Amino acid sequence: MNISSIKINHLIEPLGFDLNGIRIDFKVESDEFEQIQKQLIIKDAEQIVYQTEHLPFDNNYFIADFALKPRTRYNVTINLTLADGSHVHQNTFFETGKMNEPFTAKWIANQDKEIQNTLFKKEVIIDKPIAKARLYMTALGVYETYIDEQKVGNEYLAPGQTAYDEWVQVQTYDVTNQLTLGQHELLISTADGWYKGAYGFIAGKDCIYGDQHRALAEYHIEYVDGSTEIIQTDDSWLTTSGKVTKSAIYYGEDLDDTIVVSNWEPVQILDASYEQLTDRLSLPLVEKEILSVKEVIQSPKGETILDFGQNHAGIFTFYNREPKGTKITLQVSEILQDGNFYRDNLREARAAFEYISDGVEKWVTPRFTYYGYRYIKVEGLTQSLNPDDFKAKVIYSDMESIGQIRTQNEKVNRLFENVIWGQKSNFFDVPTDCPQRDERLGWTGDANVFSTTALHNMDAFAFYRKYLKDIAIEQELNDGRAPMYAPSFGNPDGGGAIWGDAVTFIPWNTYLATGDNSLLIEYYDSMKHWVDWITRNTKTKNLWTGCFQFGDWLALDGENPAMPTGKTDEDFIASIYYHYSAHIVAETAKMLNLSAEAEHYATLSAAIKAAIQDEYISKNGRLTIDTQTAYALALQFELLPEEQNLRVVNDLMTRLHKDDDHLKTGFVGTPYLNKMLSKFGQHKLATKIFLHEDYPSWLYAVNLGATTVWERWNSVEADGSMNPEGMNSLNHYSIGAIMDWGYQYVLGIRNPHNGYQTFDIAPEFDYRLSQVSGYFDSPYGKINVAYQIETNKDHLIKLSIDVPFGSQANVVLPRSKESDIHINHQLHSGEQILLNAGHYEIEYIPQENYIERYSRHTSIVEIFADSELVQQIDEIDPVLNFFKNDADALNGGLGKMSLTKVNSILPFINITDENLEKINVLLESTPILAQRK
Repeated sequence: MNISSIKINHLIEPLGFDLNGIRIDFKVESDEFEQIQKQLIIKDAEQIVYQTEHLPFDNNYFIADFALKPRTRYNVTINLTLADGSHVHQNTFFETGKMNEPFTAKWIANQDKEIQNTLFKKEVIIDKPIAKARLYMTALGVYETYIDEQKVGNEYLAPGQTAYDEWVQVQTYDVTNQLTLGQHELLISTADGWYKGAYGFIAGKDCIYGDQHRALAEYHIEYVDGSTEIIQTDDSWLTTSGKVTKSAIYYGEDLDDTIVVSNWEPVQILDASYEQLTDRLSLPLVEKEILSVKEVIQSPKGETILDFGQNHAGIFTFYNREPKGTKITLQVSEILQDGNFYRDNLREARAAFEYISDGVEKWVTPRFTYYGYRYIKVEGLTQSLNPDDFKAKVIYSDMESIGQIRTQNEKVNRLFENVIWGQKSNFFDVPTDCPQRDERLGWTGDANVFSTTALHNMDAFAFYRKYLKDIAIEQELNDGRAPMYAPSFGNPDGGGAIWGDAVTFIPWNTYLATGDNSLLIEYYDSMKHWVDWITRNTKTKNLWTGCFQFGDWLALDGENPAMPTGKTDEDFIASIYYHYSAHIVAETAKMLNLSAEAEHYATLSAAIKAAIQDEYISKNGRLTIDTQTAYALALQFELLPEEQNLRVVNDLMTRLHKDDDHLKTGFVGTPYLNKMLSKFGQHKLATKIFLHEDYPSWLYAVNLGATTVWERWNSVEADGSMNPEGMNSLNHYSIGAIMDWGYQYVLGIRNPHNGYQTFDIAPEFDYRLSQVSGYFDSPYGKINVAYQIETNKDHLIKLSIDVPFGSQANVVLPRSKESDIHINHQLHSGEQILLNAGHYEIEYIPQENYIERYSRHTSIVEIFADSELVQQIDEIDPVLNFFKNDADALNGGLGKMSLTKVNSILPFINITDENLEKINVLLESTPILAQRK
């Protein structure tokens, strides 16, 4: 037994974060469960500040309630006492930042506000050994800081993206090893970033939060002899302009290495406020992966293009071999068109890097921007291009990957990889909609609908905590109304359903995924103010009407392409979210023991639900809105009595059959459609929809070479050309919410309680996904699931399951009471399968035969794909020869007609009833081709 992980507020060894109370989670690894006890000890440099008794291990976390001190390191020890009296322990630490301690440093600036890259420096001498040194600093816009030309820390674009006029994050760095005996140069380098550069929705505007770079820093030094010193930004610093001649997030960057940095002058001391300063919440933006060039392409237009093989977000680096004065231009794009470089979908974003060489061989990297791209067009090289001289640095917020799904279908695997790459690309301090064009904003609706998937893929708890503060700040400025995106960069718009409901749904989904309700508690007031804002602004009591709504954004059943909000009634959608947000607030109020508020919001939620039923649902359970999204929402949010759900499921299936069993949903319906089908017994149909490869479908994009998820179902047309309707990001994540269905119903990990202390493993089986494996690293540890359906052996199912220590899995398998089930080669007796920590191998024959066979309703197109079956049918009657020789019939409606209709429609074929029945019997006894491969 060992302790494999300890996190402080969902962070590993956090340094200088705003901690706001201490929760310590830990994971135990053991082959089997045993009764143990747990103990927590926290010490500062002098004494124990918090200690528990030896407590029963009834969960795997501690809430440590004690007063934190600024700039203090706390050492954490977790002790476990095993049943035999032996002990296991593990140590970690956390360290506070400045907290509420005032800064003595001064805000410094350069008087020239037009400088694109402001430098600040100071020479210092360290004349005795240092025991500990910390740097507490921030700057506006974005910055990097150096000691003796060595960068401090490993993050990019600090201090992150916030509404800088409301809050500015302070970063803490351990600089003990960089401040050695002797003379040192302290340097700070700043650029416009989100603070001053052009930004916002479509092209953006300059100087949204300020018009002048500035910096603030304190170096706190503790010497070995016990003395202390603070080196800080003040009037002793010097400033000048650097080598970056222009930089902005959309623009990219221009760097001239021939510039000689000179003309240092005294800094300007600003009389600027300190009130906005807080310890950081943002996870650092760090380099997570490096991609190499997959192919060097010479386009028909003569362009030199580097293909990195993967759409992503980050920066690039290249090794300069060019003579002094050579100008190199690098532009980025997501896709080629007719083999040529294409970037029209970036709109007004220049997204380039221009470099003037100083003749020194070295790696060159833009520092103060980022890009979304797969391809780079290279111009200006005088030397032959070496692809090894170019690398792509994948950058995103520093989150741990915790989930994965694999199947025997490589296209499905690529889709799930695309979903995760979309999250990597867009979880960039805020959950942006896209990383490439002139937008890259923290759209609340996108974040909301994807949040359950995001929390399966990555440990996003701390990431969402910061983003929820971004939303709360905008609410404070707008009487409780939640924004369209946060930070809003001065955009006054907001208040739409789903988008605004991110303030309630994200903390709720985070609680369900982790068992930690601290975000619900921390942002309870924001959640409540949002629901109250709707109540004040709706035009109809207990329904949400009269406000602008996005509807089912980018749905395919709408009638107005110019405003793609879909066909589902916008007030219906809005009212459902109003109802459920009120429900979430009521449940949170219960946790806070606010009984009056809990009753108020529970009553409001019930009243809204009743009003929805009166307005949109007949007494017999018929919805007045006949759309896929309407049915999915009605089931997801339990709008009808349980006995009427079957009616809604049947109506949903009827709607789907009218739509040729293809989805028509947008941002709102897509996360729920497949889940509701699987939940209510229609997993086969859900899988059919999921596995479609024609438009519209998830695999349509995969077949066209997508390496991330697109904004539209057809951002790229079938011929490879870009959709002419515009708004074509090829790196969005919203419709990637389907992966949550994959975790819950294909892999089967669902229904968690108390942060997966108990949960179900309940996969829904389908022959088309006959080999599935994956994991979710839950708060208690990694849950592994793998299974295969043996199509050649009485459809035997084999499962492999790992249950982490401290949790219990309820395994739910579709089987009859008479089914024998073997667990670890032992016959299991009893209906319920409860598994404690350990590894399990399960075999059983299910009640349903998952070996699918052809039927008399199988389309002729599908039959022709199976040459062996075609031969067998020809031996009975050569009826298929007619279709084989008639391309129009095969590719048109006749190709989808069942054979039972052939005689009546095409009597001249003269197939006998006897032969037709033989063909039907053959079909119904033949496993489909996909199972025989």
